[in-house]
Amino acid sequence: MSDESPAYCPFYCEENVWQLCAHPRVATAERRVLFISNAERRVAMWGQRAAQHPHMPIVWDYHVVLLLRDPGRRWRIWDLDALFPGPRSAVRWLRTSFDLAGLLPARYAPRFRMIEGDDYRRHLRSDRRHMRLPDGTARQPPPPWPAILGEPPACAREDDGSNLERFIDTRDPGFLGQLFDLAELREWLGR
Repeated sequence: MSDESPAYCPFYCEENVWQLCAHPRVATAERRVLFISNAERRVAMWGQRAAQHPHMPIVWDYHVVLLLRDPGRRWRIWDLDALFPGPRSAVRWLRTSFDLAGLLPARYAPRFRMIEGDDYRRHLRSDRRHMRLPDGTARQPPPPWPAILGEPPACAREDDGSNLERFIDTRDPGFLGQLFDLAELREWLGR
């Protein structure tokens, strides 16, 4: 197993996970990419480094993590933006990230899109437009690697250089992967 740290650039979670899917440390594991968002693009998550205080939530418009499972083992999660990035128990991560979400208004409740790791690596297309201001300058410094421009999946409506919005959409069943609410994902991880 490689001891080399995975590639990481703050505020580019979808690209960090894309890079992580190909990292030697996860090469033999079953890999699933998990997009976290909701219709309002306001998901409260605990245990994130970007939060103002370690015990307070941060509200992401979306977040992306990697689920992995070695043969005969339970699912683990790698959340590169978490206080404890992982890999760690997926059930424990889900609990520490969202168990207090029920105390907040429903608009902060998470929804999830789960995609096979190989499909994600093959089909993600992000020209990084979501990270540019109207004048074209970057909202946050971009990663050192080139933009990820995979092949459009068969279910693509059109190809305008980016399909990131389709991955983030946690309601549209007409795109790649499976959709879950929090209770459904908890059940799926427990089987």
